[in-house]
Amino acid sequence: MARRRPLLFVATVMLLCAAEWHLVQAYKKSYIVYLGAHAYGRDASPKEHARATESHHELLGSVLGSSKEVAQDSIFYSYTKNINGFAARVEEEVASQIAKHPGVVTVLESKMLKLHTTRSWDFMDLERDGQILPDSIWNHAKFGQDVIIANLDSGVWPESNSFTDEGMGEVPQRWKGSCQDSVKYAVPCNRKLIGAKFFNRDMLLSNPGVVDANWTRDTEGHGTHTLSTAGGSFVPRASLFGYANGTAKGGAPRARVAAYKVCWSGECAAADVLAGFEAAIHDGADVISVSFGQDAPLADAESLFHEPVTLGSLHAAARGVAVVCSAGNSGPYDDTVVNAAPWVTTVAASTVDRDFPNVLTLGNSVHLKGMSLESDTLHSSQLYPMVDARHAAAAGADPYAAADCGVGTLDPARVKGKIVVCARGGDVPRVTKGMTVLGAGGVGMILANGRMDGDDVVADPHVLPATMITYTEAVALHNYLTSTDNPVANISPSRTEVGVKNSPSIAGFSSRGPSGTLPSVLKPDIAAPGVDILAAFTEYVGPTELASDKRRSEYAILSGTSMACPHVSGVIGLLKAARPEWSPAAMRSAIMTTARTQDNTGAPMRDHDGKEANAFAYGAGNVHPNRAVDPGLVYDAAPEDYYTFLCSMGFRTADVGRLAAGKFACPARAPAMEDLNYPSIVVPALRGTQTVARRLKNVGRPGKYLASWRAPIGIDMEVKPAVLEFSKVGEEKAFNVTFTSQKDKLGMGYVFGRLVWTDGTHYVRSPVVVNALA
Repeated sequence: MARRRPLLFVATVMLLCAAEWHLVQAYKKSYIVYLGAHAYGRDASPKEHARATESHHELLGSVLGSSKEVAQDSIFYSYTKNINGFAARVEEEVASQIAKHPGVVTVLESKMLKLHTTRSWDFMDLERDGQILPDSIWNHAKFGQDVIIANLDSGVWPESNSFTDEGMGEVPQRWKGSCQDSVKYAVPCNRKLIGAKFFNRDMLLSNPGVVDANWTRDTEGHGTHTLSTAGGSFVPRASLFGYANGTAKGGAPRARVAAYKVCWSGECAAADVLAGFEAAIHDGADVISVSFGQDAPLADAESLFHEPVTLGSLHAAARGVAVVCSAGNSGPYDDTVVNAAPWVTTVAASTVDRDFPNVLTLGNSVHLKGMSLESDTLHSSQLYPMVDARHAAAAGADPYAAADCGVGTLDPARVKGKIVVCARGGDVPRVTKGMTVLGAGGVGMILANGRMDGDDVVADPHVLPATMITYTEAVALHNYLTSTDNPVANISPSRTEVGVKNSPSIAGFSSRGPSGTLPSVLKPDIAAPGVDILAAFTEYVGPTELASDKRRSEYAILSGTSMACPHVSGVIGLLKAARPEWSPAAMRSAIMTTARTQDNTGAPMRDHDGKEANAFAYGAGNVHPNRAVDPGLVYDAAPEDYYTFLCSMGFRTADVGRLAAGKFACPARAPAMEDLNYPSIVVPALRGTQTVARRLKNVGRPGKYLASWRAPIGIDMEVKPAVLEFSKVGEEKAFNVTFTSQKDKLGMGYVFGRLVWTDGTHYVRSPVVVNALA
């Protein structure tokens, strides 16, 4: 017995040490230490990259007061290609010390970003009834041939026909990427899908349970859907359970695509995201598509570089790589737009002219229109008993919780054999509500909008017969439910309907401006199809992404600004192929100044509630790709313009210089932030009179352009000079716009107008937004 005591003592000490180690680890967090840009270029040698890594170890070691080996153990990413910095697991006190180092631009805590979870190209006039139109941008751009589109998302399902390389030539020699998976079921490269990499070191430290494997394979569907929307090949007879049957294709069907898996189970760790950006830039991407972002806008402009998409996209813009981002799904509320940096193109979600309607027939012979993508149907000749979920609560469940049809809230005895009415919302996913009803024995579900939801309805791939109805129809349903002791109903099968009038409109979920982070820049920039979009999907899970959904489909119909973003990524890919000399800013300008603000009836675009939408909902309007290839004039911007903008924001000259690898210094007198050469104009705090400067570059024929404008209500507006004459391609001309507030119209809030330059053939349109303060 005595002889065992030392072993017991050692074991006890080991347990105490382990407990202490875990306690110490619990206080550590992942931080990104951002140092700016590297002075070397894309062709830097491995020795230069190694020296950069060594410098990161030395910097952290100097702060820790320890050896480089200890610092090396703390660092899990060393950014050495174009972004200069590292990600490390350290205590908050250490992070604060690092931030004080004179060579550090900023230190940001690595937080989680969220994914912003076909007929659309026909609707945008790239084709009509399957035929490519003569003036289609597809013809001008050769379908995006050899442009490289990178997608930072949840990976890719490589077996999808959207990524077949049939008919594709050799991979462009400028491409440095690869497919890195080495596990079973690895993602293989071909001549279409030319890159696949995963980044999960931060996620493994922060939330290891969500990392299913070290691979780029998409196990949730989001990345496959967005990548195929941007650059998927032509795939005939694609559908979801027979809905939206037709030829699926991406915006740039002949483009090469690459998947960078930085998101796991719907979340994307900041340090992984930044590593994905660095890899995509270095590998040679022309366009980077990003369908995720912060949950909410950044608190203020000073927080701009505390967010990885902002940092990564600035480095991309400096290398001539266009970055397209989703605006977020926090609408219809104002000041919810994210990814609002002026060097990215931020995309809102609009509808297309296709619906999936069905009919809810009530026992009083009233017929209500709904929407769904259910795969099962009810007997058409039978009326089924119906119950409000509030009156079918399980024992111990709150009736208000039961109304939302959350898991475990319904009583099977009150639900079995009935159609259940569930309220929309309540932080319960819509498809989960249907699964709850089915699990309790229900035969159907009605998803009823609340007052705030209005007329915004979404078609979901429900696991049982279901329909989603507007608030107006929900009121009619409620009136019927309270008028009888035995309510009955039937839900008809859904169908695919095209040519829906008053399309496009803005989706209710799409995040809105103004940007509280950067109020002098209009965001979102543009709207694109983001509702009920058919695209490729993973076969790892069912279309609802629920474990209990055993259905599988090669294609799925999803909604979100996540779906709108890759539409614009595809269009920019086409512009890159057709106009390779254009900068990312020029391509964004071309898309914005040629956008539409009318629906397919010629009326102004509507918001989700039927009212007229404004620039905070759609930016410059809905994307019109065929016009964008020949805009006449563009508002161009170089990286130096963005650096100057940061100087105007008040960033330190030394820090801005580090962003530019020492190749830029702030001017002695920085211009106003409103003077950034952007295709839209925002004056967020007009007091009396203010003049805004812009310049236009000719990218078309020589010509004379005349300005016309519609001033915002209560604002006097003047453009000087009002005539610009261009004699050659590439020539730039400057002009000023002066705004004066009318004294009797102060305090009205934001008001909207427009500025148009035309030579009789081209119409270069810019939204104008002014907030006149008292």
